[in-house]
Amino acid sequence: MKPPRSLHTQIRRLLGGYAVLLAAVILLVFADDFLEDRVWKSLLQREIAHHLQRQAEDPQHVWRDTGTLQIYSAPGRPPPPALSMLPQGVHDDFWFGGRENVVLVQRVRGVDYFVVRDITGIETIEDALLLGSLGLAFVVLIIVGVLVARGVRNALRPLSDLARDIGTLSPDRAGRRVAVEHDASSELHVITNALNDYLRRHDAFVERERIFIDTASHELRTPIAIIAGASELALGRDDLPGSARQQVLRIHRTARDVERLIALLLTLAKDPARLSRSNEVVPLHELLPDIIDDHRHLMEGKDLSVVIDDLAPCSVAAPLHIVQAAIGNLLRNAIENSDSGEIHVGLDGDATVTVQDPGHGMTPEDISRLYAQMARGGGREGGGIGLDLLARLCEHLGWTLSIQSAPGRGTISRLRLSR
Repeated sequence: MKPPRSLHTQIRRLLGGYAVLLAAVILLVFADDFLEDRVWKSLLQREIAHHLQRQAEDPQHVWRDTGTLQIYSAPGRPPPPALSMLPQGVHDDFWFGGRENVVLVQRVRGVDYFVVRDITGIETIEDALLLGSLGLAFVVLIIVGVLVARGVRNALRPLSDLARDIGTLSPDRAGRRVAVEHDASSELHVITNALNDYLRRHDAFVERERIFIDTASHELRTPIAIIAGASELALGRDDLPGSARQQVLRIHRTARDVERLIALLLTLAKDPARLSRSNEVVPLHELLPDIIDDHRHLMEGKDLSVVIDDLAPCSVAAPLHIVQAAIGNLLRNAIENSDSGEIHVGLDGDATVTVQDPGHGMTPEDISRLYAQMARGGGREGGGIGLDLLARLCEHLGWTLSIQSAPGRGTISRLRLSR
C-alpha cells in the first residue's frame, strides 16, 4: 500500500510548479533580447562579409545603399557623427534619420564598418508579438494560479472536513471517532490517530467518572438518609432528654446539609442542557420564609434577627434542593459574619435574592481576594456549601452572584437565579 504524501510535499510541489512556470515566462522575456542581439549580429556580419567578398572579386565594386540597409566604413565612406561615437558591437533600438535601426559596429582588417539596418516595421511587428506573448503568458499564469489555488484547496479540504467532524463531536455520546480518506496527507493521518486515541481515553475517563458518581450517589445517600430519618424519629420522642435532644437536632441538621451538598455535587456533574429538562418550577417568594426558618438556629446566642423585606412574586425553573442550598449558603454566611443587628432578605421580580447583613464588612482588597478564591475553587469555611461551590454552581446554571461591601457597613450579596 502506497503511503500517503505529506501535506507539506503537496503544497510544495504545487507552489514549486507555479514558481517554475513564472520563472520560465520571465526568462523568456529576457532571453528575447539576448537572442535578438545574436540574430542581428549574425545577419549584419554576413552583410559585411558579402560586401568584402564582392570587393575582393571586383576592386571597383561600390556598395549601394538600399531602403533598409546602409554600410559605412572609414576612411572609404565615413559614418555620420551619430554613428561614429558608437563602440563596437550590436546596438538595438538606435534612432537614426528619424527611423529605428539596429547598428553593427565591427572592425575588419583595421577598418571600422558601420552596418545600419532599418527595423521600424520589424519592431512594430515585434512589439505586437511581444504584447501578445505577454498577454498569453499572463493568461497562462492566471490559469495556472487558479489551478494551483484549486490544488491547494483540494489538499486542505480533508483538514476542513476533519475540523467539521470534530465540531460535531458531543461529550455525552461515547464511541464517536473521526476518519479521513486514505489518500489524505500523512499529517492528517497522524492528527486523526492522535485525536481518536484521545477520544478513546476520554470515553474511558467519562465512564469511570459516571461509575464513581452513580456509586457515590447510592452509597452516600443511603446512610445519610438513614441518619436523617433516625434522628427525626428520635426528635419525635417525648422522653428524649433535653441535652440529648440538642445533639440529635444537630445530627439531623448536619445530615440534611450533607444531603444538600451531595445533591449539589451531583448537579455539577450533570450537563446543564440535560439538567434543564428535569427542572421544576420553584416559587421563590414562598420558599424564602421556609429557608429563613431552617437557619434561625444559627442565631442562637447572638443579638441577631432576620427581617424579610418585599418579596416580589417570582418563580424560577431549577432543582428545589439546589435553590435551597444556594440561598441558604448566603444566609448562613451573613449569620456567621454578624454579631448583632438585622439581616435583611429581599426578592426582586427578576429572581434576584438580596441578603444584607450588619457585619463588619470587607475592604475592596478583601472582596478581590474573595472573588479570586471563588475562581480558584478553594477556601471553604464553616458549614454549608461554601462560596467556591456556589460560584461553580452559578457558572454551571447561568446564575449571577455579586458581592458589595464596605468596612463597618456590612455586606450585600445578590444572587440572580435566572440567566
